[in-house]
Amino acid sequence: MNPETFKSSLVLYEDNHLLAINKPAGELVQGDETGDEPLVERCKKYIKEKYNKPGEVFLGVVHRLDRPVSGVVIFARTSKALERMNEQFRERETKKTYWAIVKNKPKEVTGTLIHWLLKNEKNNKVTAFARENKEGQRSELSYRTLKHQSGFYLLEVSPITGRSHQIRVQLASMGCPIVGDLKYGYKNPNPDKSICLHARQLQFIHPVKKEIISIEATHPKNEFWNLFS
Repeated sequence: MNPETFKSSLVLYEDNHLLAINKPAGELVQGDETGDEPLVERCKKYIKEKYNKPGEVFLGVVHRLDRPVSGVVIFARTSKALERMNEQFRERETKKTYWAIVKNKPKEVTGTLIHWLLKNEKNNKVTAFARENKEGQRSELSYRTLKHQSGFYLLEVSPITGRSHQIRVQLASMGCPIVGDLKYGYKNPNPDKSICLHARQLQFIHPVKKEIISIEATHPKNEFWNLFS
């Protein structure tokens, strides 16, 4: 691995405490049963080579994105940073902004969606209930329509809660499945198996410096994202 190439293509922010990456769609953040090399391991190699670190490199996974999703992912380079970042995510003190491309026009230009989500671990799929479900988790997001082009709509989505597959299933539940997302109702796959959901921006308080940090990631380049370039 060439550290400079890795940095220029993927690294969004880096200091002694944190490392933020623009995750390509298709990459795992953390290892799973596939055995594919996850992003966290690639980042460890980058740090090890760039700083000539002996032994094992510590890098904590603060949060994850689904494999077919792209955008901002942040890792902690110290246990103290990991603990403090985990607390911010747990207490919903971070501000997350996503972009999603959908085929169907939302009924309203802006809106708030509230569902109770229930995950089936066997098939890794989430069901959204419009009314309270005792077994489900209350989930909320707001969205606004930014642009429309060639029959596609670019939405800016701000999740209030952070549930598994939340944006994917909630948008699908209002009749607007994300382009490429076969699991939640879109008819055709994207050639690279990605879905058009991108973690555009993450804002948080730096765990040590206590400053507000805002990190933004450019969206991928494909036939759908290029419509909104």
